[in-house]
Amino acid sequence: MFGALRLPHTILFGGGQRHVIGAAAARIGARTLVCTDARLAQLPVFADLLKDLQAHGVEARVFDRTIADLPIESINECVAGIGDFKPDSIIGIGGGSCIDMAKVVSVLLTHGGEVSAYYGEFAVPGPVLPLIAVPTTAGTGSEVTPVAVILDSGRGTKIGIASPYIIPHMAVCDPELTMTCPKGLTACSGADALAHAVEGFTSKTRPAEPLLTEQHVFIGKNLLSDHFAKLAVVNVFRYLARACTDGSDVEAREGLMLASLAAGCAFGTSGTAAAHALQYPVGNLTHTSHGDGVGALLPYVMQFNRSANPDAFAELAGVVGLGHASMGVEARSQLFIDEVAKLFAEVGIPRSLEALGLGADQQQDVAAGALKAERLVKNNPRPLDLAAMLNITQAAFAGERAGLRDL
Repeated sequence: MFGALRLPHTILFGGGQRHVIGAAAARIGARTLVCTDARLAQLPVFADLLKDLQAHGVEARVFDRTIADLPIESINECVAGIGDFKPDSIIGIGGGSCIDMAKVVSVLLTHGGEVSAYYGEFAVPGPVLPLIAVPTTAGTGSEVTPVAVILDSGRGTKIGIASPYIIPHMAVCDPELTMTCPKGLTACSGADALAHAVEGFTSKTRPAEPLLTEQHVFIGKNLLSDHFAKLAVVNVFRYLARACTDGSDVEAREGLMLASLAAGCAFGTSGTAAAHALQYPVGNLTHTSHGDGVGALLPYVMQFNRSANPDAFAELAGVVGLGHASMGVEARSQLFIDEVAKLFAEVGIPRSLEALGLGADQQQDVAAGALKAERLVKNNPRPLDLAAMLNITQAAFAGERAGLRDL
């Protein structure tokens, strides 16, 4: 048996938990930088947060121009605008880009330099300003993970900064903050959470050497991350369609946020794999949401990877009550993949890369671009080269998984 987890100092989950933020920030220091986006900054809930900080004697500086996909230019704008304000903590409130903004800004304010100096794994040299992460969507899990994904406009690609030092100090997961999410955002966020959980649970298993966590930020499938991955899968299957049908369904909103949190706890240690690697170039070329991209890709990546670990996919089938004991591993593993595709179709996730807007002549670029995400490629349970990536890309473009089944 072997397991590992890297998690925040404190995780809070439940309705109304956002009201702790002022007191928590005050324990850290008297000044905080709040990173959010323009839409959220106009909502009453954000005004309440600022009042809470003020009531606890915390001076807040707000940056509310975070942009989706987090281009470097947005990060540099935030850092430049801080001036002589020296925050004791940083609060990231919003979707994944807002939380990732807080992570990267904390690195730059602590260690200086250019964003590109911290690309890849273990490039952050030491601790950063304490982060309080407050998600308002149920999908990215960024509030508990050691990674921030940014868009390097000059290179034309998304790149990850991965370091245990950027795991937030506190994660405050309040499902009430997701109640106004529209159906499309709920669906793609839920697809992202399921992709995190499935890829974490089926990722490559590495030898349990004592230095494994010192040599890899993402260590692959293990006993402890598997526990959280299964919790996430169960909750996405139970609650995603319900939340998309009725956004006011409190139980469904709670279940989805718990799924997102659990999936983050899982992949923050195990890591993700080919679906996320492929989404980087797909997102760059189609300008579509991360969740729609990984959701469109996941069934095809699972189909490709099934032969590497059919037992893992069959176990997930059992976790969500699919199939029966007399069915073989092959049948149950295939049943799980088919049911994921069915669920995503039900909530409106695009069913192919063509439906996502990718051009037929862009498939080679996607396959080649995905290989650049080395931390994800090395985590895939089946080896990935250009031919393998192109195989997945072509199947996902055509919307046909059958050709992947016997590879």
